[in-house]
Amino acid sequence: MKTRDWLAFIALGMIWGSSFLWIKIAVQEVNPILLVAYRIFFGIIGLAVIVLHMRPQWPVDFKTWTMLTILGIFNNALPYALISWGEQYIDSAVAAILNSTTPLFTMIIANIFLRDDRLTLARALGLLIGFAGIVVLVSRDLIGGIHLNLLGQGAVLLASFSYACSVVFARRITHGVPPLLQALIPLLGADLIMWISAIGVAYNQVEAEASSRFITILNEIIPNLPLTWIALLWLGFLGTGIAYLIFFNLLHSVGPTRTTLVTYVFPLVAVILGIVFLGETLNWQLFVGGSLVVGSIITANRQS
Repeated sequence: MKTRDWLAFIALGMIWGSSFLWIKIAVQEVNPILLVAYRIFFGIIGLAVIVLHMRPQWPVDFKTWTMLTILGIFNNALPYALISWGEQYIDSAVAAILNSTTPLFTMIIANIFLRDDRLTLARALGLLIGFAGIVVLVSRDLIGGIHLNLLGQGAVLLASFSYACSVVFARRITHGVPPLLQALIPLLGADLIMWISAIGVAYNQVEAEASSRFITILNEIIPNLPLTWIALLWLGFLGTGIAYLIFFNLLHSVGPTRTTLVTYVFPLVAVILGIVFLGETLNWQLFVGGSLVVGSIITANRQS
């Protein structure tokens, strides 16, 4: 990869890696659906400002809009909701580690559906090394009989599979669409779905009289804690808007398999943040697993 691609790769890993901490913070007050609705909404605002300045050419055909809307569901709404729901039951660092299985799914799917992103020996070796690093990091949470919630883990793994399918799908359908709009248009449909769902959940939870139901619903969907708002703003403007702008540029620059290798950076960032802000223990698994993860990224990006 070029120097510009490496810088974008590192920035994306830092932004998305830290997002697991902010999800863990936000989900303490708001439910996963509402969290995703706010996250995508703030991401749309950030991207809209850039779009108004850059004025890219919008697609005019119905097929492109339909395909990008479908992409928004499976690349934004569904995996965001699954990860947020899963983090109610598992640690943020563990969620980041499990999300690192995305390249494993992508490697298989891309090899089947894309001609220009075939599996090579270097990529296969890099993915295996990275997976070994993930196993080492996960082992830290399994020592001593500590068992994580199976449903929470399954939700994050399902989100990783959804990401992998989406990234291959995006590579096939987004040619000719400016990266800004590749990031923005999918978010529009995804956020509409999430707000309808969030208001529906709030409505079902309200048991007040009809005259005060509207006010009660507003109270249900508006967070009270300043830290929650900071988390939502971070997840929206950086974790969704700017991150997906970087993501789609990388997708067409280095391909889906190499782009999804950014998920191998997540455990490093998430574990370090967990140590600093959550008081987690620094141990040998962090050093060994982290070294394997970094080694996998270097190996998979070798030219031969």
